[in-house]
Amino acid sequence: MTKIISFISRKGGTGKTTNAINLATMLNSLGYMVLLVETDTNYTLNTLRKMEVYKSGAKQDSVFEIMGSEDDRVAEVLESMKPKGKYDYIIVDSAGKTTDEGIKKLCLISDAAIVPSSLTQNDLIVTYQTIEDLSPAKALNVNLQILVLPNRIHSLTKINTVFDAMDNLDAEILEITVPQKNLYVNYSTILAEKEYHQIAKTIINKLGNG
Repeated sequence: MTKIISFISRKGGTGKTTNAINLATMLNSLGYMVLLVETDTNYTLNTLRKMEVYKSGAKQDSVFEIMGSEDDRVAEVLESMKPKGKYDYIIVDSAGKTTDEGIKKLCLISDAAIVPSSLTQNDLIVTYQTIEDLSPAKALNVNLQILVLPNRIHSLTKINTVFDAMDNLDAEILEITVPQKNLYVNYSTILAEKEYHQIAKTIINKLGNG
C-alpha cells in the first residue's frame, strides 16, 4: 500500500528539500517505486533533474518520477493516486506554511509528517509551533505520525543530547540524526547518498514498511 511522507515546516531553510530528495533517491536505490512531489512553484527539483539527465545521459525510465504541484491542490491529486498503488512511497516536499488550508489537507492524507529541525533555538521554536499546528490533524487522521528528524547535527553530538534539547516537543523524535555535512546539501535527483541509508531505513521502519 502506498505510503505518503510529507516534509513540513512553518518556515523555509529547515531541511525539507534536502531530506526529501535524499530520502527519495535512497528509497529508489533500494528498489522501491517512488514519486517525489514538490509544491514550490519554482520547481527547482524538476529543473535539476533535467540538467542531471542531460549531463549524465540517464534514461527517464531509469529514475524515479518528480511531479510539480501546489500546496492548495496537492492533497486532492495525491488522494486520487494513493488507492491505485503504483508507488510504494510518495514523498512531498511542501512549500507552504502549516497554517495554510492546503497543508492541513495534506496532513489528512499523509502517513507521516516529518519536521526537520536543528538544535538552534530558532529552529526549535519553529518546530514547536509546527507541531502545534499539525496536532489537530491527528484527531482526524489516526494513521498520521508526526516525526521530528534531527537535522544538521554535529557529528560529535550524542543522541541523548538531542533528545534533551527536544524534550518539550509533543511528537516522536527519530532516533537518528542527519549530520551537518555538505554531502547531504549537494544532493542529486539520480544518485543516492550512501550515508543516508540508515536514516531512510529508520523512517520507513516507523511506517512499518522496513
